[in-house]
Amino acid sequence: MNPSGRKLWWVLGGVFLAALALLAIILYPEAKKRWLTPLEPGPDLPSITPALAAATDTFPAPSPLASKPLETLATEALTATVEPAETPQALCGGPPSMNILVVGNDSRSDYLYGLADAVRIVRVDFVTPQVNVFALPRDLWVEIPGLEEERGITHGKLNQAYFYGTPGMGYYDGPGEGAGLLARALEENFGLHIDHHVVVNMPNFVRIVDTIGGFDINLPSAVDGLPFEGNPINMGYFPAGQQHLNGEQALRLVRIRQKYNDFIRMENQSRVICALKERITSPEILPKIPQLIQDLRDAVLTDFTPEQMAQLACLAPELKAENLLLTGLPQEMLSLGHVYSPQLGKETSALEADFDEVQDYAGQFMAGSWPMETDETACP
Repeated sequence: MNPSGRKLWWVLGGVFLAALALLAIILYPEAKKRWLTPLEPGPDLPSITPALAAATDTFPAPSPLASKPLETLATEALTATVEPAETPQALCGGPPSMNILVVGNDSRSDYLYGLADAVRIVRVDFVTPQVNVFALPRDLWVEIPGLEEERGITHGKLNQAYFYGTPGMGYYDGPGEGAGLLARALEENFGLHIDHHVVVNMPNFVRIVDTIGGFDINLPSAVDGLPFEGNPINMGYFPAGQQHLNGEQALRLVRIRQKYNDFIRMENQSRVICALKERITSPEILPKIPQLIQDLRDAVLTDFTPEQMAQLACLAPELKAENLLLTGLPQEMLSLGHVYSPQLGKETSALEADFDEVQDYAGQFMAGSWPMETDETACP
């Protein structure tokens, strides 16, 4: 190439690089804004929960140092060798921890209506790393905040706290719609603080499971959802042992409770959560997670930013099986009773509990001190 040709290429290359730099300057602020913008509004709750605030007001046990003379303490302080403390760093650029409200919406169409068919609080620890999942019964009778003045609604089942907040009902104009109102109810009743939410309805749950190719699950005993007298609904039959489920089969399994109770159903839902974790973190699926998140963004309602979704995807391969712990309220804490529902105009069955005890468990959960690993909490 002659000198004039080389000069032309250098000029064109310089123009191209200058154009790229100009484009980056123009587009970077907008790209950064989108990266850090939630996909939808969150519950917008205070960062300090009543349970944690109350914990800071308690008096600590007397320190053994209090019994030493002041001169002794001064001498020890001057002669002591201070080792610099190493602060554990959060992985993947995430916060030390976050609490995520995960809701299974029982709608078969869109997100305009629906009850919270499943309610889970997921505490993600980016330092350990560890994920704790706290199941709450949908029939728990709770106070529903913010609806008394205009709607006359003060109490209801936990799943109704989500329902009254859905856009189709039009009862709640706060942030986060159904998930936002449910998050407020969890905060005010139990001191459970929610940072973010994820809501998935039934058809999109099927779509997500089918997108990853289904999953394998090992059931310790058969789960019978076949029709019986008085209940014509056929949810299928799942034998004990190892089996592969597609999206529709997984949906039926997590909804079966007619011949059992809600606690058995929550146990089956926990087994599905464990099976999904194994599938998602498998060598076959793990490299596809970023693209899967992109493909399925419209399948769920969430207030995550793209950055936060990337942080969670980054953390997934770091999780060991023993660091996914699932728990719920002890059954002996809950009692089945009947309460009057003004909305129904009659009594309805609901689960009742001592809220002081529930708040104690909730405080331990948010602090990361409960649950501890046991055969009952860890995935098989």
